[in-house]
Amino acid sequence: MATIQRFEDLQVWKKARLFSKQIFELAKEGPLANDFDHRRQLQRSADSIMDNIAEGFGRGNRNEFVHFLAIAKGSLEESKSQLYRALDRHYINQKIFDDHYKTAEEIGGMIRRLMQYLNQSTIKGSRYQSAGHSSTLEEDLVNYE
Repeated sequence: MATIQRFEDLQVWKKARLFSKQIFELAKEGPLANDFDHRRQLQRSADSIMDNIAEGFGRGNRNEFVHFLAIAKGSLEESKSQLYRALDRHYINQKIFDDHYKTAEEIGGMIRRLMQYLNQSTIKGSRYQSAGHSSTLEEDLVNYE
């Protein structure tokens, strides 16, 4: 198992990236494309998930990473709410809603598990690394993935 060196190595970020792309594709066609405010808000909340995972990872600190994962989780929940609004306004059908909601639920589970793992980790992060302690947050994450 390889050490996670970059946020791009995290499976949760990869899944959030795919979700962002799917939402972008969904929002550029049909009636949703004509509701500029809703389309923009849905896209922004979906984009924010992957961005906050990346930003938290980049902080090099376990507590900040958990904080940004919580923000990503909030953006995910907002995206789910936006999907409900799209369904209620008949911008999308039930199958499209169900497919995207399922993906969102999978990402939410991944974020939750990563937060739990990090909260149980003894590694604080590279910012707090001492001369006698060679393990880093990135190296510790290999045990998660």
